[in-house]
Amino acid sequence: MFYLVKSSWFIKQWYKNCTWQMNAAEKNIYLTFDDGPHPAITTFVLDELKKYNAGASFFCIGKNVVAYPEVYRRIIEEGHTVGNHTQQHLNGWKTKDDVYLDDIAEAKKYIDSNLYRPPYGRISRFQLSQLGLPRFQLHTVMWSVLSGDFDTAITKERCLANVINNTGNGSIVVFHDSEKAFERMQYALPATLEYFSKKGYVFKKIVINS
Repeated sequence: MFYLVKSSWFIKQWYKNCTWQMNAAEKNIYLTFDDGPHPAITTFVLDELKKYNAGASFFCIGKNVVAYPEVYRRIIEEGHTVGNHTQQHLNGWKTKDDVYLDDIAEAKKYIDSNLYRPPYGRISRFQLSQLGLPRFQLHTVMWSVLSGDFDTAITKERCLANVINNTGNGSIVVFHDSEKAFERMQYALPATLEYFSKKGYVFKKIVINS
């Protein structure tokens, strides 16, 4: 499986209207979690974040919000940000534009947010251009660092190293609160929180004003 742990200059230019990093002048890190909510795994994440008074952002799949509304409510009640991650976790490169956009609109019924992240990071520039229209009013958030927790070919130690070695001021880091990622995320998240907290970093949620 090929992917870049750290986002490249080229891809940032291709999708230059997206947010790839927050203010690099401040010693803040922005942890994000894709694919939830999940009744056990998201609960684990929330419990770990609470230990460090850490804020985070959860890009939720609409069908999972429908299935686990109490977990979704807990995310919000504990002060974190939520974002739209489509209703059915669709790949924008492999889905017809109207189907893809309708799926985002369906998720928007259940996820009250102006933030969006495309599953797999795959979205066409036409699809992206539609998200700023009144129907959606969504701002697309990508990432600075992929932990690789979704990659079953890497160890949990490698997952942690991906984060430790590539994260700094203003970084947006991707983890997943999903069953596929849990073995690696369960190890890497607590260690990430401890490591960067000791170095004086603060973990914040993403807020982008429309």
